[in-house]
Amino acid sequence: MNVWLTIIVAGLGTYAIRLSFFVIFGRRGVPEHFARPLRFIPPAVFSAIVFPELLMPGGLLDISLGNLRLLAGILAVLVAWRTRNIVLTILVGMLALWLMQWLMW
Repeated sequence: MNVWLTIIVAGLGTYAIRLSFFVIFGRRGVPEHFARPLRFIPPAVFSAIVFPELLMPGGLLDISLGNLRLLAGILAVLVAWRTRNIVLTILVGMLALWLMQWLMW
């Protein structure tokens, strides 16, 4: 019962936080001094998810050429830089990783 109560309270809290932005800024819009830092949230979250997987596979720092995830990530960064295409970047990065893992296996 405690688990369900925790889930319900957390869900209601999350809903209330999200709803508060609509209530406060719904008619007026978000002020620029508040909106400008919000633009950095998606890249910061993405970096927090991706970089540990690229740089620390297995929990240990590995920036060697033997780190296939890092090599595939570098290739994906180059594709993203040149094409600005998210889908192509993900496809090239994943295919490169799978191919390198297959060749090294």
